Amino acid sequence: MYGWIWRHLPGNAWVRGLISLVLALAVVYVLFQYVFPWAEPLLPFGDVTVDGTSGTGAGQ
Repeated sequence: MYGWIWRHLPGNAWVRGLISLVLALAVVYVLFQYVFPWAEPLLPFGDVTVDGTSGTGAGQ
């Protein structure tokens, strides 16, 4: 996949590297602005089982 993208970018190696960097930053931006906020309610990260009220365990 990366080879296909590299072959289809215009310019010499420096221009291709700059365009690749811009594309990678654009992908990261889209992930953080749209994909991760959309997926966050679907993930079980808020379902914790440690509540700290039992009074038993290490350190007590």
